[in-house]
Amino acid sequence: VTKFKMPGNFKSFLDQQMVGPSTEALAESDFPVQSFKPKVQMPFKRIPGQNPRKVVEERRRRLYLTFDIAELLASKGIDSNQLMPRHYDPDNIPPIEETKDSVFPIYLPLQVFDDNEYDCRTPEEWISLGLEPGSSDRKPVPGKALLPTDDVLGHEDPKSQELIYKWIDVGVLDYDKETELYLVHKTDKKGLVRDEEGRPILNGGITREG
Repeated sequence: VTKFKMPGNFKSFLDQQMVGPSTEALAESDFPVQSFKPKVQMPFKRIPGQNPRKVVEERRRRLYLTFDIAELLASKGIDSNQLMPRHYDPDNIPPIEETKDSVFPIYLPLQVFDDNEYDCRTPEEWISLGLEPGSSDRKPVPGKALLPTDDVLGHEDPKSQELIYKWIDVGVLDYDKETELYLVHKTDKKGLVRDEEGRPILNGGITREG
């Protein structure tokens, strides 16, 4: 038996060692890692001939990240800005030649067409994705929301003809069972969900002070 002997130029070996790029997410994020994992309906114990559960989850996660709801709707000829009802203006009704459909404006809210029968998770399950193991603080859950680009006018008059609605990256903070609405917060330029003082928004924005 011989003892391991470290070479004298060991540091030069480390300098010459070439390591490929890391797959670890190095960018700062306010979202938990598990909030990006898709729901997979398959047994935890691998059946011979099938891919492991973790492999299927990772492949679906990468696939879903390539999807963009605005592009998917545009490919079907749907203008996202026209999905939100606006105030009826009889003086500015476009002719049939321009609308190609109907002269009647959109007046029904999107909630009328909402159907959660095939949702893979309940609202409570979506919100619970913000809980990290061993932590009592609930972080936001990533999502996209159809929101006005003008926050001030959007709060004052959501049906204004001057508003432009776009799909915007948000952090889902909370869910109200009575109104069946989600509370969301727009992400900043770095994709973070922060308050006015630059602090991460936790537990739906509720602090000890209220």
